[in-house]
Amino acid sequence: MLYAILAYHVEDEILSWTAEQDAAVVAKVIEVQAPLRASGHLGLAARLDETRKAHTLRGPGAGMVLDGPFAETKEQLLGFHLVDYDTDEEAIAAARKLREVNPSAVYEIRPVKLYVPADGFGATKG
Repeated sequence: MLYAILAYHVEDEILSWTAEQDAAVVAKVIEVQAPLRASGHLGLAARLDETRKAHTLRGPGAGMVLDGPFAETKEQLLGFHLVDYDTDEEAIAAARKLREVNPSAVYEIRPVKLYVPADGFGATKG
């Protein structure tokens, strides 16, 4: 089953990091990703740009484009990993490994109901 591991963080905290601090966290995350990728469990992973650059499309018909993500939370969605595991527990264990190197982040682990792969990684079952 495919899972999205969604990484939430207080964006202002991330933006306050120096380039060196940011690079150190990214390097640690890449170290955690390497064995996940090598084992065939890690697919797409992405760091999202600043939320101030986001747009939201909502409303009836063609919808209305609004600036910003309009999240009513303290943390913002800043990135995600797509992983392929047989059980929730395995996906949670992968998220725990990611959290070890970025402990102030909050990770949401959510099964993926539909995925249309561009590179053949993992296809949703059923």
